Amino acid sequence: MITIDPTQVAIGKLHGMLLGAIGPRPIAFASTIDAEGNPNLSPFSFFNVFSANPPILIFSPARRVRNNTTKHTLENALATKEVVINIVNYDIVQQMSLSSTEYPKGVNEFEKSGLTMLPSEKVKAYRVEESPVQFECKVNEVVALGEEGGAGNLIICKVLLMHVKEEVLDADGRIDQHKIDQVARMGGNWYSRANLGMFEVSKPLSTMGIGVDALPENIRNSTIFTGNDLGKLGNTEEIPTDKEGTTFVNNNRDIMLKIQDANQIEIHKFAKHYLDQDDIDTAWKILAAKK
Repeated sequence: MITIDPTQVAIGKLHGMLLGAIGPRPIAFASTIDAEGNPNLSPFSFFNVFSANPPILIFSPARRVRNNTTKHTLENALATKEVVINIVNYDIVQQMSLSSTEYPKGVNEFEKSGLTMLPSEKVKAYRVEESPVQFECKVNEVVALGEEGGAGNLIICKVLLMHVKEEVLDADGRIDQHKIDQVARMGGNWYSRANLGMFEVSKPLSTMGIGVDALPENIRNSTIFTGNDLGKLGNTEEIPTDKEGTTFVNNNRDIMLKIQDANQIEIHKFAKHYLDQDDIDTAWKILAAKK
């Protein structure tokens, strides 16, 4: 057994060891607005419920380890004293992951992730319409746990309203743990699905994914692709050109024969086959060849 003294290791390594050891962790998909009213959406896995009377949720946007800067969610919570915490299920996990990309201030992560802004009733921040449970919250207090990179900031939230989709309820009106199909964060790229166990989601590009809002309209509005599919496609830095797609298809006879006379729906189904295998590059090349 190795023994780690937190004061004697790099913060990055300690951070990774902590997250690898403590899990699965529930995810606070936090929606805020800034002082000018610009929406922001970001996930945090330092999160849980801590009281029922009053109903209190706490999540913690940590200071960035690499440069000791703070996150927009923290800044917005301090400025407006409001937040909506949305629960993440498997249906939106890829879009949730895409929203964690560090887009510049003022960029709307709802649009980038392809999720829907739903007006709240008691706070100005928007809810995620696709989320099975949404909590409108007032920020009671923010407790800074340190001033260096990696330090957490406890955002203590009082639940003002809780919205629950009827389709996740059982016959007695309780939340059915199979129907809600929640996911939780583990170490590295790993997540846990309550129904099935662990699965992997690639982290957003360290550069910047184009976002669901930048996808061609026929792809964004496709009846074939799920939200998770769009999240995968949106987590690319650059869409292949028609020429790149056509060259790829022409050099792969089996693929060429499949799509040469196919209509758009058939092409989308064929591309989805590769998305389901996490072969996003091939899926994009197919879509680029026949957009």
